Amino acid sequence: MTDWDVYLVTQAGRSEGRETRAIVRKAIEGGVDIVQLREKGVPARDRYHLGRELRALTRDAGVPLIVNDRVDIAQAIDADGVHLGDEDLPVRVARELLGEEAIVGRSVSFVEDAREAERFGADYLGVGAIYPTDSKDDIDDDEYAIGLERLEAICEAVDIPVVGIGGVDADNAGDVAAAGADGVAVISAITGAADPAAATRELGEAVRAGRSP
Repeated sequence: MTDWDVYLVTQAGRSEGRETRAIVRKAIEGGVDIVQLREKGVPARDRYHLGRELRALTRDAGVPLIVNDRVDIAQAIDADGVHLGDEDLPVRVARELLGEEAIVGRSVSFVEDAREAERFGADYLGVGAIYPTDSKDDIDDDEYAIGLERLEAICEAVDIPVVGIGGVDADNAGDVAAAGADGVAVISAITGAADPAAATRELGEAVRAGRSP
């Protein structure tokens, strides 16, 4: 059974000049539950080689490794699954390619899309952006942030795990969990932290506190 408290999304450009491998190693030390290989803007060949290295790290630690967008890279590095957006392959096609045991996630921002993703076989949802974030290109932050109310509506509408993403840090992760999310997905809150291991632990503590009655 997969835990969802802290879900790290990698991005070298937001790692303060440090290598992604080093960030992931520290996040594992801090108790990260899932790692997603994102690395937008990096050639597929480089993502593949980095993915192989991360696969070795995460496998040794017993942490699932998910690949953003690219089903082919997920297959090539024997990742645990893939995370899909609006412009990627449909969930059911990814499932056919990766098999029934693979973890297939889907990004959504609306209740209708969440229900559809669940109906087509998604294992979990990445919901956001909860708060304004600059990790997405060409999007107006103020319009893009969906807020906690819509997050709560999505959580209530589906029976699969939900992780809240977008502008999440240790200060607001508890609110995301209190709205019904099973965990939080972050980039800069870990990759940009002076101590990624400590940042990972703080996020986990915040999520668990927010979930407590």
